[in-house]
Amino acid sequence: MLRSTRTLLLLAIVLIVGAVGTLYFRQRSSAAGHPVAAPKPLPLNTDATATDWTWSDGRSVTVRARRFRLANNPQRVELEDVELRLAQKDGKYDLVRSASAEFDPAAQTLYSDGEVEITKSVPAEGVPIGRLLKIRSSGVTYDNKGGRVWTDRAAAFTFDAGDGACVGASYDPALGDIVMKSQVELHWRGGGPSSRPMKIEAGELTYKERDSYVLLQPWSRLTRDTAVIDGGEALIRLDKGVIRRVEAKAARGVDKFPSRNLEYSADRLYIDFTGKGAIQKVNAEDHARLVSTTSASRSTVTSDAIAMDFEINGENSELSKALARGHSRMESAPVARPGAPRPETRRLQSEVLVLTMRPGGREMDNVVTQAPGTLEFVPNAPGQRHRTLQAAGMTIRYGAENRMQSFFAYDVASRTDPDPRRPSDPVMETWSKRMNAEFAPDTGKLAKLEQWDDFRYKEGDRQARADRATLEEARDLITLDRAARAWDPTGSTSADRIVLDQKTRDMLAEGNVVSTRLPDKAGKSSSMLSSDEPIEATAARMRSTDKNRKVHYEGRAVAWQGANRIWADTIDIDRDARRLTAEGHVKTQFVDRDNTPAAGARKAPPAFVVVEAPALVYTEADRLAHYTGGAHLVRPGMDVRASEIRAYLSESGSSSSLERAYADGKVLILRVEPDRKLTGSGEHAEYYTADQRIVLTGGKPTLVDSLRGYTTGRELIYYANDDKLLVNGVEQQPVKTVLKRRR
Repeated sequence: MLRSTRTLLLLAIVLIVGAVGTLYFRQRSSAAGHPVAAPKPLPLNTDATATDWTWSDGRSVTVRARRFRLANNPQRVELEDVELRLAQKDGKYDLVRSASAEFDPAAQTLYSDGEVEITKSVPAEGVPIGRLLKIRSSGVTYDNKGGRVWTDRAAAFTFDAGDGACVGASYDPALGDIVMKSQVELHWRGGGPSSRPMKIEAGELTYKERDSYVLLQPWSRLTRDTAVIDGGEALIRLDKGVIRRVEAKAARGVDKFPSRNLEYSADRLYIDFTGKGAIQKVNAEDHARLVSTTSASRSTVTSDAIAMDFEINGENSELSKALARGHSRMESAPVARPGAPRPETRRLQSEVLVLTMRPGGREMDNVVTQAPGTLEFVPNAPGQRHRTLQAAGMTIRYGAENRMQSFFAYDVASRTDPDPRRPSDPVMETWSKRMNAEFAPDTGKLAKLEQWDDFRYKEGDRQARADRATLEEARDLITLDRAARAWDPTGSTSADRIVLDQKTRDMLAEGNVVSTRLPDKAGKSSSMLSSDEPIEATAARMRSTDKNRKVHYEGRAVAWQGANRIWADTIDIDRDARRLTAEGHVKTQFVDRDNTPAAGARKAPPAFVVVEAPALVYTEADRLAHYTGGAHLVRPGMDVRASEIRAYLSESGSSSSLERAYADGKVLILRVEPDRKLTGSGEHAEYYTADQRIVLTGGKPTLVDSLRGYTTGRELIYYANDDKLLVNGVEQQPVKTVLKRRR
């Protein structure tokens, strides 16, 4: 309320009553001390009458009435067409008009049943400029004893800052209080005639002039353009007649626009206004709530307290920032779109949340937690997975229509529940120092998630860690970069880069790959795929499929179990089929015999069987290693070359890894002893480790002995342990032996 409202109807009546009362008592005193000639007979019950009556105190008050009557039964003063002028120091005066007024000397009250009009600050000369304050009412009563003025009827007023109305009003000059008793409605232009009005409604209004505030109760409503504030009891604080603050209990504010709605509420609202009536700040305390609704989403913030800052655009207030403190929670629920799945609902919790709006106040720009918090993604459509993120701090950035655009967090832990359609799938958990997420701008779905600085991962029995990890949501892939390592009960892999397929559980490792596959511990095995020892490998690249049952190594690949090794360009292991395949520069090395020394003896150096070939296929079912493309086998004292070699390995734990070997195609066998050299050739050869037996067949088998000469025949059998040669010939091909003469 402006200070000028003191001259509303109630104050004006006080002045009228004071002037009339003073006149009444002066006339009585004058009549008693100065008798005059007998006047004309007066009407019944009348002591005195006058027309065009005027009275003035000679300084500031002038009262005029078209008719004056002093009644005596009961005693009262009656005035008609009353006009009261109250002079001001600036040369202006207040003008009060009333059709009639009646003063009761016994009760010391003045009552006007008809209409009363008050015009404030009328210039003494010239035409009034601007809007003047005018008040209209009727049924007004003034109590001369206490100076209190009241009416139970409707009162209307206009003034330079607006207009208003109420039913029932009172004024107490001792307290300086004006009370509007019911159906209060004010239209206030605190910033002048050009400013947009604020409509103030209440069940009752009390104006505390001395304290410069207005009390609205038991309910209140303030409306300015699209903004409405509803509440219980409210206090309006004034500064030189301008509304500066509203303090409301159990209040709710709503600002509606075509493309968005803004709502805020609390047990207590504190609203600060500019000089032109625009909202500048809102502080919501106790059960505070802020809701921003667009065509795409509805975001709700609840907290112990929310402080909102508004930017002034012209005469409009636009929310620019909100600070939520204490048990703060924000939920962003997307609106379903025809033909498209509804994105997840996001729930953010933290002790402190800071919301920053985009220019215009219609959409969020970012949300920052200033304390540890939790972000939850709640599924709204099939295929979506429930996710929870906990972090020491988070920043969420938004795009158009309040859609989440990116997310950053530090000291973060995440949990992703399985797809509800596959409830038996394991839970995925991650940890890292930093995290950044990006969302699709058109749908708001998670597109890419990056975590770095000490990343850790766990999904069921699969675990991993790396310097950095990237999740591609559409492809359901996790990429681990730098110092990457992944492991599960079947083994572990480290590499420069590892890619994990969440759907198939396949794995791709690249760059300095080191792999360990644990043994199956089932059934008999050989040195090639022992069930007793882990398979270790290095390569430039590795791919694991079928839940680690199939493993592919490529690029300088090396695989080994104990001292047994395989080198190749590529190595493939099928654990279910118990098969190993190698291609390109294949080389295998197996321990040839047990060199464990006897008690007290010195340990002999290990002996190996080494085979080289372009390709190898090994099957555990028959323990057969099939080398093709030109094979070369070397073991202590023996060298075998052939187009292909089939090596049958011994069961795991045998004294020798090689049980027997078959060679086919241009076979050449070389046996070297300290003083002797044997060379065998043929199209087919067989070698048996147990008795050191060599069998040559096919083509023209030949055995050349550097000491004894050479022998040919259909089949040559040589026993190295016994230095015995058996020759089987046929009639068409007689055995031929050439012996060297001893010298």
